[in-house]
Amino acid sequence: MSDEATAGGAAAEPAIQLHGVGVRFRVPNEPIRSFKEYLLRRLRGRIGRRDLWALRELDLDVPQGDFFGLVGTNGAGKSTLLKVVCRIIRPTTGRVVVRGRVAPLLELSAGFHADLTGTENIYLNAGLLGFPRAAVEPRFDEVVEFAELADFIHVPIRNYSTGMVARLGFAVASMFRPDILILDEFLAVGDPGFQEKSLERIKSFCSQGTTVILVSHSLEQVRENCRHVAWIEHGRLLETGPTVAVLEGYDRDLHHVDPAAAETGP
Repeated sequence: MSDEATAGGAAAEPAIQLHGVGVRFRVPNEPIRSFKEYLLRRLRGRIGRRDLWALRELDLDVPQGDFFGLVGTNGAGKSTLLKVVCRIIRPTTGRVVVRGRVAPLLELSAGFHADLTGTENIYLNAGLLGFPRAAVEPRFDEVVEFAELADFIHVPIRNYSTGMVARLGFAVASMFRPDILILDEFLAVGDPGFQEKSLERIKSFCSQGTTVILVSHSLEQVRENCRHVAWIEHGRLLETGPTVAVLEGYDRDLHHVDPAAAETGP
């Protein structure tokens, strides 16, 4: 198993390659209701565990510069796959190659500290993304303006709404054009005006070569924005290809439609 990242990469090479990737978690056989119960069971050697595979033997190539969608029902493994790409989780099996800098928007509050102000969190979050203070300062006003938080930027973000945190998170993550932008249900949060503005920026990045991966339960959003889609269920890749073709099969499966019956009609 190996995990590689190379800056840039040849134009013909995929931005992301997963070969035989599997992720296994060890989970208790029975629910543990409290930390005290966990300690007692641990001391008595009574914690039985089983293997839970979140991903199994997954092979996937994501082309550079693509607006790529991931669909699947809850628990299908989509978020786990994104965390593997972002190197938050190391795969149990397989090989992952990521070419370029990744800007993840997986959890809206990730990288933020509730007791720090918006200003302090901009520098903190940017630092976690690899941007030094000297690089952020010339872009600071632009970030605040894009996030529409000028009146609240010196307020601790524990007082922010979910939408305000989402705006700040996106503004920081997109301060500099990333090679790969990861969006997990991001377009489902915030007001329509900010969603549209964010989508314009994302499409501008795509036109300059950024690869975007979008996870969304909104098939309309995926259909309107993504060129290609991967359909994942129970940790396995069922289908990948052009958006229309993959979503057609996924939508049929969601509604348990028999293709032959649909063609013949009543």
